[in-house]
Amino acid sequence: MNSAVLALIGLICFGLGYIYYSRFIEKKIYGLNQGDTITPAHEFEDGIDFVPTKRHILFGHHFTSIAGAAPIIGPCIAAYWGWLPALLWVVLGTIFMGAVHDFGALVVSLKEKGRSIADITSTVINPRARLMFLIFVMLLTWLVLAVFAMAIAGLFKAFPTSVLPINIEIIVAVFIGYLIYKKGMDALIPSIIALGILYLFVWIGTTTPISLETFGVAPENVQTTWIIFLFIYSGIASLLPVWLLLQPRDFINSHQLIVGLGLIFLGIFLAQPPIDAPAIRTASDSSAPPIFPMLFVTIACGAISGFHGLVSSGTTSKQVNKLKDARLIGYGAMLGEGTLALASTIAAIAGIALVSNCSLPSVGAVEKLSWSVYYDSWEHATANKATAFILGGGALLEQLRFPTTLAKTLMAVLIISFAATTLDTATRIQRFIISEIGTAIKFSPLQNKYIATVCAVVPAITLTMWSIPYGDGMKETAWVLWPIFGASNQMLAALTLLIISLYFLAERKPILPLLIPFGFITVITLLTLFLKAGSFFQNNMMLFVVDIVLIGLILWMLTEGMIAYRKQRTGLQTE
Repeated sequence: MNSAVLALIGLICFGLGYIYYSRFIEKKIYGLNQGDTITPAHEFEDGIDFVPTKRHILFGHHFTSIAGAAPIIGPCIAAYWGWLPALLWVVLGTIFMGAVHDFGALVVSLKEKGRSIADITSTVINPRARLMFLIFVMLLTWLVLAVFAMAIAGLFKAFPTSVLPINIEIIVAVFIGYLIYKKGMDALIPSIIALGILYLFVWIGTTTPISLETFGVAPENVQTTWIIFLFIYSGIASLLPVWLLLQPRDFINSHQLIVGLGLIFLGIFLAQPPIDAPAIRTASDSSAPPIFPMLFVTIACGAISGFHGLVSSGTTSKQVNKLKDARLIGYGAMLGEGTLALASTIAAIAGIALVSNCSLPSVGAVEKLSWSVYYDSWEHATANKATAFILGGGALLEQLRFPTTLAKTLMAVLIISFAATTLDTATRIQRFIISEIGTAIKFSPLQNKYIATVCAVVPAITLTMWSIPYGDGMKETAWVLWPIFGASNQMLAALTLLIISLYFLAERKPILPLLIPFGFITVITLLTLFLKAGSFFQNNMMLFVVDIVLIGLILWMLTEGMIAYRKQRTGLQTE
């Protein structure tokens, strides 16, 4: 099978999904053409969080906020089961589930004055469910913050050539934000210039890598130091006006992602590397989990992600200029993330076969890479994480005559840029969530944005610094908890779809396109959590307890939702 054919099929499906299915959903359910509703960005404009934003700028901000490292890592691991399951879930999941979820969360928040999905739960179900939802989201977001900070710190340590361009981008973004919002310049030209500056420093970075060890930091403390720097940055960034740093930097990153994806797909279409992986793996090693349901939580953000609903309703809804912009931003950006997951899948199933003389985290030096070498065991596949994207994507860029070091640096900068975007967006969302919890329990100190930011950051730092016994040694708590993140993230998506369904049921809209994804993801998630509970009970009591608590919390919220659904159906039938 030719990889270019698979890539073309995936891209065509995404295009058709946007042209036809997103319009169907918009017209039949979300009703964006009803009235001239003023958006929360105009109604509550404050120049900090509520800022009316041009749709192409906000698309870039939203796109890069949801497109973190997860849609890259997930497909790179899931390729263990073969190319067909991964490809089908990325394409069909994105079109019929993920994009519908993101679009719906954005629309409901826009119609409810920019409130988060968690906050809207009190109206749709009841205040008790709202508090449970907020607590669930808060715990999940702390884990996201901790793991993304550790992932970025690890990449900075592994690829010191990426340090200079990533930090230069922050400085340039602040300058661009000032020009756009204070001097009234059009965003396109400054952002393209900024992108050129970023690529200049990518090239400079390949010749002048920056390592903290050269500044006197002991090798064993390098990752910890980077983690502290990253949380200081994300805390400050979450408090700054969105127009000053987040929007312009994410607009630059959206250009970077478009260019990066364009180069990868150009490499695919020119080189047309054959698929090195089988369609479906027939023999798995004993440590590998079953493909069902694990495939659907391994590839999370590349198909559907609960975190996206937090971004849509937590930050993006406060910046939408016109209601009609929601389809491009909500549905379109998820298709962009699906495209990133598609590129990651192609890199893992075909691109890595072009790689020679490399080093894998799992086994070390390799003379000639192939799918059978990279995915010889589940343990090695999970240990290698996003390496397939960096090596395979870099090899595809080399087909375009990019030098090897420059190609790998470009791939590393691409991953780190979006992981960093997710980090500070998640910090901002966590501030909102903690403030909403303060409102729900009537505890005013938590409603202070500075206290809420500290509460967002400190527990996440603790998760990165606190190690517990795991296997034959010690491991950071966040990495120990990470196996249940995928399931928890998907469950958040299911709960969000439930809230959206109840919301539009009250408006007498046909909600079957929402209920089907809700039912599927709910079953997948609960099966996964029960399977993991059995494994954790034998190997790790801490994970077992956390898993059981999550199952109980989920079942409670589902019960509350089902009761509300029955009441609404009964009420509609008696009218």
